[in-house]
Amino acid sequence: MITIPKGTKDVLPSQSYKWRFIENQAKSVADAFCYKEIRTPVFEHTELFLRGVGDTTDVVNKEMYTFEDKGGRSITLKPEGTAGVARSFIENNLHAGILPVKMFYITPVFRYERPQAGRLREHHQFGAELYGAKTPEADADIISLAKTLFDRFNLKPVLEINSIGCPVCRKEYNNALKNYYDKHKDKICKTCKERLEKNPLRLLDCKEEICSEIAKNAPKILDYLCEDCREHHEKLKLILKNLNIDFVENPMIVRGLDYYFRTVFEFVSDKLGAKSTVCGGGRYNGLTKQLGGEDVPAVGFGMGIERLLLLIENSNPDIFNEIFPTVFISVATDKAKEFALKTVYELRSIGIIAETDIMGRSLKAQMKYADKIKARYCVVLGDEELKTGLCKMKNMKSSDINEIKISDIIKFFAE
Repeated sequence: MITIPKGTKDVLPSQSYKWRFIENQAKSVADAFCYKEIRTPVFEHTELFLRGVGDTTDVVNKEMYTFEDKGGRSITLKPEGTAGVARSFIENNLHAGILPVKMFYITPVFRYERPQAGRLREHHQFGAELYGAKTPEADADIISLAKTLFDRFNLKPVLEINSIGCPVCRKEYNNALKNYYDKHKDKICKTCKERLEKNPLRLLDCKEEICSEIAKNAPKILDYLCEDCREHHEKLKLILKNLNIDFVENPMIVRGLDYYFRTVFEFVSDKLGAKSTVCGGGRYNGLTKQLGGEDVPAVGFGMGIERLLLLIENSNPDIFNEIFPTVFISVATDKAKEFALKTVYELRSIGIIAETDIMGRSLKAQMKYADKIKARYCVVLGDEELKTGLCKMKNMKSSDINEIKISDIIKFFAE
């Protein structure tokens, strides 16, 4: 028997309605905020992620699914959504249109890492991206979109925010980090020793226990912000307060990708055991220029759907609405079956969820089946009902039985 690859998961029919509910709510919130859907390829040229995500990140160094195609080109399955959107923004000259450009996506992403709850090697993200605005109001727009979606699910993750500054103030901060970590060089992991030389900011993102302990006492980026970055950060905090969006400042947030600039944020929750990030994002003003396009400011987030699903199941599972048939038409004869098939077809064509027997079950077995699939009503048809033009309709919840004209079945459910 061929089994599913490690780190992947089937979404079975018994669970898929939860996914649809989450995705539909995400699309509804995106619509309310005037974000339009973008769909990019599931694989891109590897160079896109090397230049966009950064060659000192764990994503690029350890986790990417990269292969050579039959034309000898290096191809990578997307490990995150932003780089592909930035490439599309540049390639399709979206900067020349109406700004800001507000986009969202729901996409699979692929990372070769140890599978864990809510984080598989193939997992899925809901993401939103805003291009063309450099203001803190744009940061607040993105953050409030994510917050509104959490509110739809009655979830209360904690919003943590930080600023990692710009290239100007970050240069001084990187020097401060180097001076601090030079004293701990013998204790940090091998990867962090490389980061110390290439990208000191990444040191704060290491998950190794010893490195995390050392990072706690490292210099804080907020103490090194230039005037412009500090003003941007303070204005964002004022806007969030005005919107009644609670937050805490966490100077340890740097995010795991190199393209971030100034604002970074995470929505975290302890409802999944240890504190887990459910949504993370920030500003990435230099990304489009880094990829060869016009220098266009941008801000966005990615939200893990599997992790969001687990959070809802642990916090508010009753919010999911599974879809059940409105009516099941049970049949006792071949003539009744012909009529039922036609009636069910007409009901479905006007959006009514309807079902009838296609298994050749007995009438008694059909009634049991209607109960198992949780149909709201069950109509019983046989030759006698077709002759008199009247049939019995049972409310499966209350067990009430009413007589109804066969000719009124469609009208009854359409109203």
